[in-house]
Amino acid sequence: MAIVKATDQNFTSETSDGLVLADFWAPWCGPCKMIAPVLEEIDSEMSDSVKIVKLDVDENQETAGKFGVMSIPTLMLFKNGEVVDQVVGFQPKEALVDLINKHQ
Repeated sequence: MAIVKATDQNFTSETSDGLVLADFWAPWCGPCKMIAPVLEEIDSEMSDSVKIVKLDVDENQETAGKFGVMSIPTLMLFKNGEVVDQVVGFQPKEALVDLINKHQ
């Protein structure tokens, strides 16, 4: 499964079913660029159990505001549309895998 580019218009539908890791990011954000390949690895290895969605906070301020995103990258884990966990800042792959596995 490929990483989904979310927008204000489709964010709710993209995060409503199953386990979804949402990455709130921006193109100018250094740590966001560092975490992108980590998310791609997780997507290729764990796509059966988690969907990854990326939301550009500059282009989609409504959704970022709704979830109170103040710092990026912010990663929120949704389970059937509800936020079940959240981390802010760069995270190593192992930490994100543990976070996902904790909620399966």
